[in-house]
Amino acid sequence: MSSGKIAGIAIGTLAIGIAIGFFIPTDSGIEQTAPVPMMQTESVDYGIDKITIGFIPSEKADVLTPKAETLARFVESEFDGKVEVEVVVPSNYETIIEGLRFGHIHAAFMDTGPGWIAHDRANAEVVMAEVKKGKVGYYATVWQRADSNYSSIDEAVGNKVAFTSITGSSGFIRPMGTLVDRGLVTVEGDDIVALKQALDNSFEYHAFGGGYKAALELLLNGSVEMAFGSDIAPGKYLTPEQQAQLKKVDTLGLVPSHVFVVSNDLSSETKQHLVDSMVKLNHQDNNQILKDVYGADALLPTTAEMHIGDFGQYLDLLPGIEQATFDKKNYDAPK
Repeated sequence: MSSGKIAGIAIGTLAIGIAIGFFIPTDSGIEQTAPVPMMQTESVDYGIDKITIGFIPSEKADVLTPKAETLARFVESEFDGKVEVEVVVPSNYETIIEGLRFGHIHAAFMDTGPGWIAHDRANAEVVMAEVKKGKVGYYATVWQRADSNYSSIDEAVGNKVAFTSITGSSGFIRPMGTLVDRGLVTVEGDDIVALKQALDNSFEYHAFGGGYKAALELLLNGSVEMAFGSDIAPGKYLTPEQQAQLKKVDTLGLVPSHVFVVSNDLSSETKQHLVDSMVKLNHQDNNQILKDVYGADALLPTTAEMHIGDFGQYLDLLPGIEQATFDKKNYDAPK
């Protein structure tokens, strides 16, 4: 996705946010605006007794769940106790996507790729995007050791490389999608078997580290020559000494931030009130609730087309990603 496209997304969603009226912390890089009073909702019949909100699958569900529960209690209070709010922190995205599809889950925080699949397969609506430090995305980046001299992701073909996971937006989908888009990697088939065969055919060696830190450590210890991931990953996960041993090969472009999606099974009134309630998490008095969950400074109203947009084309170039998303645990181990 071009920087101009992302800038347009940021400006467009910001304009919507300002129209609604929300607070964004002073350290986010976005100008604040005073809250606009919300409409009274006492007479509204939401047509539902319980809303279930899914959260990004995590192996540390015990750590995330209490924070998610705090957010749920806030949303529940915004419905004046008329609607119970339940949280689900599953071990895979299939639970969320199928839950959205069949009405067991009514809203969810999701990573970009699974969010696009939910939009496409479960007819879920992308309604908000996370903002961190004034940005609605991060850069997919190719890394090498400081003593290497690669200059393009194209040189990854035939080389030893480390991905984060097969569902990672910057650690797999964007770099692998880029290589397919450029005609440097060919996927012969339409399932996960074909994608895995393309990996075997295209690289001398490839590994799925399971995360940013693990992929970069494979690079640092000499197991691979390039590693894929986020532009901010070294600063977040490595020591200053380790960071000094790395340098960029290539910057591939912006990857959209996490999204919040809602089921189209909800009535328009319920959906709107849920979004209005989530927007209130941007207000100063409530903002820590949002920050505690995933570290986001704010949520900006948006759509799948506006926020994810061109990134969806990279998903479409990689057959089997949907299957891998549903069974993520089977594709994260080093190979």
